[in-house]
Amino acid sequence: MDLLVQQYAERIRAAAASKSPLRIRAGGTKDFYGHALAGDVLDVSGWQGVVEYEPTELVITARAGTPLAQIEGTLAQRGQMLACEPPHFGASATLGGCVAAGFSGPRRAAAGSVRDFVLGTRVMNGQGEELRFGGTVMKNVAGFDVSRLMAGSFGTLGLLLEVSLKVLPRPDQEATLRFAMNEAKAIEIMNRWAGHPLPISATCFTDGALTVRVSGSRLAVKAACDKLGGDPVADSADFWHSIREQTLPAFQGRLWRLSIKSTTPPLNLPGRQVIEWNGGLRWLATDAPAEQVFEAARRAGGHATLFRGARDEPIMRLEPGVLALHRKLKAALDPQGIFGPRRLAPEF
Repeated sequence: MDLLVQQYAERIRAAAASKSPLRIRAGGTKDFYGHALAGDVLDVSGWQGVVEYEPTELVITARAGTPLAQIEGTLAQRGQMLACEPPHFGASATLGGCVAAGFSGPRRAAAGSVRDFVLGTRVMNGQGEELRFGGTVMKNVAGFDVSRLMAGSFGTLGLLLEVSLKVLPRPDQEATLRFAMNEAKAIEIMNRWAGHPLPISATCFTDGALTVRVSGSRLAVKAACDKLGGDPVADSADFWHSIREQTLPAFQGRLWRLSIKSTTPPLNLPGRQVIEWNGGLRWLATDAPAEQVFEAARRAGGHATLFRGARDEPIMRLEPGVLALHRKLKAALDPQGIFGPRRLAPEF
């Protein structure tokens, strides 16, 4: 066992024996999310490095503390990318934080989420035991795919040591178009275009304009631009970066993330909105009461999460069955409850 991994195991076993909470942390760029950050910090930022990269197989395996920028730079040298376009939210973002948070960027509706690209993980559970799940190939899995359960767990189920990810080739060409229209029209047209064989890789409505990115071969991009029309966007890379990293004014303040049916008409909620993923993702900056937002998302066939806000507010509403499942998973992987207690819900 590597020296650092051995130190992590000893630290975890000691914490489990004394039932002392630990907070797994590397770059810390996702610290804003969730309830209280409880426990002593288990710093894993030193556990870095690409373990294996097979460009011809479209698979990369790296240690969890590896900077996300380094991963993306390595892939870019071979004309490849993390297709889910994960946000960094800071220069110190790491691969482990990317997977543990499970956040996906503008390309998610077209390419898939972080979870969809996780092939395998090397994990340390709440007893200091090293476990491996999945592998380095796409395959069907019977029962729980534990590797993918780690995506979005925020370090509450175990310590990620290594991750194997499926990667994709970068598109030959991309173009971004902008259309002036109201919110209702944007929702209707995004859903209509989603039903056609168009190489749309991202959509975003904000401030009275729908922005659309098309990606693919030179001929496919040209054909799509000719069909869609709109005004070309010169600073397209900067725009999509501002959406991915949430630097636009519309993202500032108390921010909610609503995952709902894409065809849902404009929500009758106060505040500023940014709409992505063909209408399926609505960002809402508002001071509206939490129950009002939760209820609006429920009526729209989805759910709401407080993405940025006060630590003492409820960040999500879990149904009894889902809560029971979370508790069983927590008990199986972290029986003493030492990893990030109550970060995602007060109940565990």
